[in-house]
Amino acid sequence: MRSRLILFIPLLWLTACASGPDYRRPEVKLPEHFSEAGGEWRSARPGELKVPERWWNVFADSELDRLETRVVIDNQSLKVAEAQYRAALAAVDSAAAARLPTVTGAANASRGNSGGVTASGVTANSFSLSASANWEIDLWGRVRRGIEAAQARAEASADDLAAARLSTQALLAQTWFQLRSTGMQQQLLQRSLAADARFLDLTRNRHDAGVASGLDVAQAESQVAGARAQVSAMELQCAQLSHALTVLLGGGEVPAAAGSLPAVPAAPALLPSAWLERRPDIASAERLAAAANAQIGLAQTAYFPLLDLGASAGLRSGALSQLFNAPSRIWSLGPSLAMTLFDGGARGAAVEQARAGYDQAVATYRQTVLTAFQEVQDNLAAARLLEHEAADQDQALAAARRAREIAEEQYRAGTISALNVITALTAELAAEQNSINVQYQRLAASVLLLKNAGGRVEETRLGG
Repeated sequence: MRSRLILFIPLLWLTACASGPDYRRPEVKLPEHFSEAGGEWRSARPGELKVPERWWNVFADSELDRLETRVVIDNQSLKVAEAQYRAALAAVDSAAAARLPTVTGAANASRGNSGGVTASGVTANSFSLSASANWEIDLWGRVRRGIEAAQARAEASADDLAAARLSTQALLAQTWFQLRSTGMQQQLLQRSLAADARFLDLTRNRHDAGVASGLDVAQAESQVAGARAQVSAMELQCAQLSHALTVLLGGGEVPAAAGSLPAVPAAPALLPSAWLERRPDIASAERLAAAANAQIGLAQTAYFPLLDLGASAGLRSGALSQLFNAPSRIWSLGPSLAMTLFDGGARGAAVEQARAGYDQAVATYRQTVLTAFQEVQDNLAAARLLEHEAADQDQALAAARRAREIAEEQYRAGTISALNVITALTAELAAEQNSINVQYQRLAASVLLLKNAGGRVEETRLGG
């Protein structure tokens, strides 16, 4: 009889079915094409592709390369995400452990008197050694659904780690380029301040010679004071950006923002499906939907009885010397069945809560895909339009520079006032600042475009 029972249990395991709906990836309705680029759309397949390493090499910036190497090691937010991933992996191991029996052992030694009403009690010794095993027969898939949910959460956590790494790398690149841009603006303002100071000296000399008026001198002095204030403001911005880089890098030294901005790289020109398949945040949202679906089945198993197979064996004797003799052996083997008969609707509420959690996860997944679609559209438009703006700004700068040169010549000839020169100087400074800003915006848009594409940089082409 016992052998038949032992053979019957694995049969129950093999024929059991898991409660709850089987998971299917949610569908997302999207336009067939990007309006900003060619290519057909097909539903994303999260997790099919990995974020490529060192995607920032497309900017050909050696200092950025060194910073990116540091940030993945020392950034504290990434350490948090990594620890969360390790915890998720441990949760999978914990859920998988339920597939195996739980075995416990015990040893006991005691001496006592049983007592009695009409006679004195007898003092006796008791010694025992025992081991017991308990194994849940997963008839309804409670264990399997638990493992499925834990595995999906672990996969989502891995994608979260990849997304956090990508976001941190992109933020570092943007901050570094902004620091470089601010350093360039600071150098520009210092050169402008030197030019304003020279113009002030010229105006004072002309005033001493009786050619320029006191108003000309006052206007030139105002221009110099304003330039000094702009230099101080730019120094503050440089300091704040340097501090932000220090935090991103987890402490340590931050290089000076020397040198010019790198050339704007070509923007990726891929099929839209390939863009979004690279995004780890989409993969994470899809895996969380899978975990929520498994949670429905896990909640539904509470309606069914819990079948356990228990076994125990041991030794028990009143004398330690006789503990290992044959008559001291004890054992038991048998199944147990337990089921909740009434819970006031708690199980139904738990199932409904799980279904609501699944609907929420599906909506979050779809919204993540839609947002990704919008972000790619936005950055494709930014890459295209900022390229045109940069060309227009270069023309504006060239025109402002010619206007300033003409104004200075006419001022020396005495045909115009100092105000005209100051106006031309201000216009040239603004044009140069705008030129630097546009170049930074193009670099920032390129970073965001690569980030929103999941870091993809292969097969790129969009003129820079």
